[in-house]
Amino acid sequence: MQQRKYGNTDLMVSVLGFGGAEIGFRGASVADVERLLGSALDAGLNVIDTAACYATSEELIGRAVGHRRSEYYLFTKCGHASGLSTPDWHPKTITASIDRSLQRLGTDYVDVIHLHSCSLEVLQQGDVIEALQKARDAGKTRYIGYSGDGQAALYAVESGVFDSLETSVNIADQEAIELTLPKARERGMGVVVKRPIANAAWLHSSLPENTYIQPYWRRLQALDYDLTKRGARDSVAAALRFTLTVPGVHTAIVGTSNLNRYVENAAMVAEGPLAEDEYEAIRRRWKEVAQADWVGLE
Repeated sequence: MQQRKYGNTDLMVSVLGFGGAEIGFRGASVADVERLLGSALDAGLNVIDTAACYATSEELIGRAVGHRRSEYYLFTKCGHASGLSTPDWHPKTITASIDRSLQRLGTDYVDVIHLHSCSLEVLQQGDVIEALQKARDAGKTRYIGYSGDGQAALYAVESGVFDSLETSVNIADQEAIELTLPKARERGMGVVVKRPIANAAWLHSSLPENTYIQPYWRRLQALDYDLTKRGARDSVAAALRFTLTVPGVHTAIVGTSNLNRYVENAAMVAEGPLAEDEYEAIRRRWKEVAQADWVGLE
């Protein structure tokens, strides 16, 4: 699988990464996660992204592929107490959460720790950033980053203290393409994209019951892209390739509990960047139709 240099870090990341939310929230078994991630690693994937608040995700990853730790870069996120006695976004919560994540993941360090979508006001206070920097100085993480969108993400990029940005980019979520990604490129930040296929929301014939998907479904109804009228496989491939064609994107994380999904996704990625005319058509349509409140979604 193609790899890209992750900003100014020394990481060479696969363009396709694994997002660990779904396996945690769906209560996947260790055996299934071992098969899922094992096939993904065998296909050339080398980025695994999770978070302290993704239910059992960290434990599952640690138990399933901890023995292959040298084969992948491990990203996690912190900030939500998720069972700790201290409040969200307290410096003590950051420190305790990181220590808990390392224990769950069965490792002495992770490659990147992101602050998990805290507000602009929290970032401006500075104490959570300081807690993250202390974790880096202590060798618990190699690099630090911010995960989020909008003005908070812009502040994080412009602060100059972060090595990495995790943000939403897809055919239904393009705010970051102009708001944050150009400045992240200028500063040499690594960029990992979440929700890169917009949850394939267009494959639902009517409004999905899952409220997490609904905003994208509504946007895509208005955008009415030609690509969403293709068959499921070809439309998903085009959407994923669009995201990976966006300048400044290094890797895109897709979450799944489907044991065959990563071999399928790897084949899509192997088709290469989206053709320039198709990429520009999607961008033009977004600029024509997108509403002011179509901001980046967590």
